[in-house]
Amino acid sequence: SGNKGCDQCPVESVSWDDIQEFIKKLNAMTGKNYRLPSEAEWEYAARGATNTPDYEYSGSDDINAIAWYGGNNNPYGCKQVGTKTPNALSLFDMTGNVSEWCWDKYSSSYYSSSPSVNPTGPTSGNTRIHRGGGWSTSSVHCRIARRWYSYQDEYIDYVGFRLCRTVQ
Repeated sequence: SGNKGCDQCPVESVSWDDIQEFIKKLNAMTGKNYRLPSEAEWEYAARGATNTPDYEYSGSDDINAIAWYGGNNNPYGCKQVGTKTPNALSLFDMTGNVSEWCWDKYSSSYYSSSPSVNPTGPTSGNTRIHRGGGWSTSSVHCRIARRWYSYQDEYIDYVGFRLCRTVQ
């Protein structure tokens, strides 16, 4: 992976399945309820909890201000978190650095016709969603609206994760 020796870099090259094992251990150790965000939760966070203004990337239309991606990332590899501008929720790297696994399974039709309030994703399928661009992707692949999917046991060098926590 590109972040060897960088303790402030995101985890990358991790499968969805491995993340589930990590989450089980983390929840057992902390007594809390961490999980991957749904695709809808991820997009809500990336948009800064608003569509006003409706930015192309998370927090800006200027990708160089908010993201490490293939067009500005030399040398290649993920970069330390917090070195670009955050979005309105103070979240860094939502549309750059590493693409992030979501809970949802992939369906080409579900998301466009899903419920408008808190959709939970399709119940069948053999791939999982990851959102946001990565350190080696083009700017078009970093757009908030861009959807990716991969097999849940797949390792991809520019794909990592961001956890959320259910508070009771």
